Amino acid sequence: MAHWFTYCLEEAAASLWRQRVSVVLAVCTIAAALFVLGGFLLVTVNLDRAVSRWSAAAEFSIYLDDEISQEQRVALNALLREHPAVASREYVSKADAAARFTRDFPDLAAGLADMARNPLPASIEVRLNPARADGAAIEAFARRLAQTPGVADVRFDRQWLERLGRIAAGVRWVGWSLGSVLLLASVLTVATVVRLALHARRDEVDIMQLMGAPIGLLRGPLVTEGVIQGGAGALVALAALYGVFAVVRGRLLAVLGASADAAGIGFLPWSAAALLLLVGMAVGCAGGYLAARQVR
Repeated sequence: MAHWFTYCLEEAAASLWRQRVSVVLAVCTIAAALFVLGGFLLVTVNLDRAVSRWSAAAEFSIYLDDEISQEQRVALNALLREHPAVASREYVSKADAAARFTRDFPDLAAGLADMARNPLPASIEVRLNPARADGAAIEAFARRLAQTPGVADVRFDRQWLERLGRIAAGVRWVGWSLGSVLLLASVLTVATVVRLALHARRDEVDIMQLMGAPIGLLRGPLVTEGVIQGGAGALVALAALYGVFAVVRGRLLAVLGASADAAGIGFLPWSAAALLLLVGMAVGCAGGYLAARQVR
């Protein structure tokens, strides 16, 4: 087995070098397909991270009327205290809201300072207990809070999380659909390149067949060529994807500034990168096998 593997590897390497121009074309085709697939996967991974992070920190933001009375405050706090899904709550005064706005949006802080009065409302930030935060019950509670005297508005993050989850699912579906078409084209490209290598070695293969060489010894180098091309294309795609990701992440953080969560924007996990590598090798293997079937 070790001798067979060494023979396949050596023959594949020699054949790839002889057909290096065509091989570069095949590798670039695979890399382009996996780059598109990896790009969509990278977007969905970060969207899923955002959904998970925001779901764990799901909260209400209850904005209060400026004229809210003490009795209304007491009634509202009692309502929050009695609900089982409320894990904790924090009061944010108008001054605190202005300080947060100045910290998160320093470019707009001058406009807020020039205003005669602080337009930002006081609020109560309510952290939810995920184990008890049933979707329908929480939405009903949010509507009840919005109708409570002294409450100007209620913002509930779950609605945005559900929309973001649907967007992530749509992006994932489009990525796999488009990536599948491109990967099929890559299989055909690899098969064509391997067929060219087979025609270049036709006399050698015919002689080995006449001498009774096993079919595995004849097809093995051809399949190995495809696997090498697929793996090389996957590595090129991952390198290009990381380069584009680094540039886009840097510009995105520069635009968003302090309001961006740098830790929440990350590259593909090792498992996803390994999956792309395996997909590339599988594509190359499929192309090599299609070409190797000509050897009978």
